[in-house]
Amino acid sequence: MKIKLQKASAKEVLTQKPKHQKPKRPNILFRTLLKLVSLPDLWATKFKAEWVGMEKLGKKEPCFILMNHSSFIDLEIASSLFYPRPMSIVTTFDAFIGKDWLMRQLGCLETKKFTVGAGLIRDMSYAFKTLKNSVLMFPEAGYTLDGTSTVLPESLGKCVKLFGVPLVTVTTYGAFARQPLYNNLRKRKVPVKAKVEYVLSSEEIKNKSVDELNQIIQEKFSFDNFRYQKETGLIIDDKYRAEGLNRVLYKCPHCLAEGQTKGEGITLTCNACGKVYEMTELGEMKARDGETEFSHIPDWFKWERECVRKEIEQGRYALNVPVDICLMVDTKTIYSVGEGTLEHDSDGFRLKSADGEIDYKQGPTAVYSINADFYWYQIADTINIGDFDAQYYCFPKTGGDIVAKTRLATEELFKLKKEKKNNQ
Repeated sequence: MKIKLQKASAKEVLTQKPKHQKPKRPNILFRTLLKLVSLPDLWATKFKAEWVGMEKLGKKEPCFILMNHSSFIDLEIASSLFYPRPMSIVTTFDAFIGKDWLMRQLGCLETKKFTVGAGLIRDMSYAFKTLKNSVLMFPEAGYTLDGTSTVLPESLGKCVKLFGVPLVTVTTYGAFARQPLYNNLRKRKVPVKAKVEYVLSSEEIKNKSVDELNQIIQEKFSFDNFRYQKETGLIIDDKYRAEGLNRVLYKCPHCLAEGQTKGEGITLTCNACGKVYEMTELGEMKARDGETEFSHIPDWFKWERECVRKEIEQGRYALNVPVDICLMVDTKTIYSVGEGTLEHDSDGFRLKSADGEIDYKQGPTAVYSINADFYWYQIADTINIGDFDAQYYCFPKTGGDIVAKTRLATEELFKLKKEKKNNQ
């Protein structure tokens, strides 16, 4: 999938202020259209669903649906599972580019990733109370990088409490293995299924605290796709299964070099020390010679996170790279506004354009995570920062695979700042 791109001046683009539009109740024709276009992928994956307690939900009763985010098939799954129930779908703003009218007819509510602002809360409340829609949200915001659950916003429990409608969760199995983000969007022949669970009634929500609600949601979003693959014996014998894996496993556990790994075919090779790891048909890593430091990919990724945290604590973490910059301020197009420099350290982000038209700063507590995407709309790997007025897509030009590390650093900086504040 590609996106509309246009060259422009950042100064000119940043003066644009799009008008807010109220959510729509999706017409049954558009609901049917979305279900029909989803059928080929669902048939190809032999999709099956398990329903738990859903008989408690009235046919016309609005509910709040939280779904894990593993791949592009997620929306197709949801549109099929809940048809013909009218839904408002919380959707990342960039999905509206060039197709604003269609997305709104489908019931989509635009939002910026990793932000839950008052505008989105008002739109969701309007969808529940006025339109009598259910609302579907992917609370992880970004796709999982290592196949495990990502950071959830602490505001989620407050939202569930505020809306007061039944809570439903959807957990997919096999969707990540079918099309992992690191693998250049290649599709694999993998069966996919989903568990749809009625979690809490309106009355149960009313009687629980925000912390209790957050804990329940966290438990429902505890999953490990690579462990699922191994435990179920899911064989993936594609000859390109390790392609792009360096985006996630960017640090060599043998020599500690960063940005030197290369995933090609079924192997991940460190160009610094020469060590080679093979990705097995069950999704595990195995060193061809010597010790296998991490056979389980999420364990490797967790170790990288721990390394980043140590760098931050020791005052050694710093990013300073040249980038190509794109701006998103409306749903017309993505604006390519030239080159610049992206910096990141304990003080947060700073993005400066070469022409001086952009000097954007974002503190370490502004967001709990960032959108770090691989092969974004077939352009390149990107680091996405910004606020409600503008989103900046930064495409690193040097430095190797730094996108995943930057996301980890953002999350760990947020945690450390929060811990420091709580201890004062």
